[in-house]
Amino acid sequence: MAEYEQVTDADFEAVAAQLGRRPRAIRAVAFRCPSGHPAVIQTSPRLEDGTPFPTLYYLTCPQLTSLCSTLEASGLMKEMTARLSSDEELAAQYQRAHESYLAQRNAIESLGTDVSAGGMPGRVKCLHVHLAHALAVGPGVNPFGDETLALLKDKWPTGACAD
Repeated sequence: MAEYEQVTDADFEAVAAQLGRRPRAIRAVAFRCPSGHPAVIQTSPRLEDGTPFPTLYYLTCPQLTSLCSTLEASGLMKEMTARLSSDEELAAQYQRAHESYLAQRNAIESLGTDVSAGGMPGRVKCLHVHLAHALAVGPGVNPFGDETLALLKDKWPTGACAD
C-alpha cells in the first residue's frame, strides 16, 4: 500500500474549510493539488463511534468536487455503466479496481463486507470516489477514475489550485 503524508494541523484546517465542517476519521493526505493543499484524504474504515465508513479515499478539493458534479449531471455515469456490459476488458479492470480498493481498506481494518465504493464493481455511482481513488493510487488502477481525470485535464488545476 502507498505511503501517504501525515495530516498536519494546517491540513486538518484546510480540509475543514474545504468541506465546510470538521473532517471525520481522517488518516492521511493521499494527494495534494499543485498548490499544496489536500485534494484527497484517506479515511479510516470506521468513524470514531465505530460506524463503518467504506469511502477510503475522499475527494476534498472544492474545484475537483465541482467538476465531478458537473460530469455526473451530464449522464456520464450511465454511459460508463453501460460500457461495463459490452467491454469485457473494462469490466475486468473495474473488478480489479474494486478488489484493490477492498484490499487497501482491509489492510487498515476489515469491515467484513465486499462492498467497496462508487458502485464498484457492477456500476458507476460516484465519480468523486473514482477520481479520489485514481489520484491516491496513481494511473492504471481505476479505469473510471483515470477517465474522469482525463476529462478534467483542461479544467484543473486552475485558479487557487495552480497558485
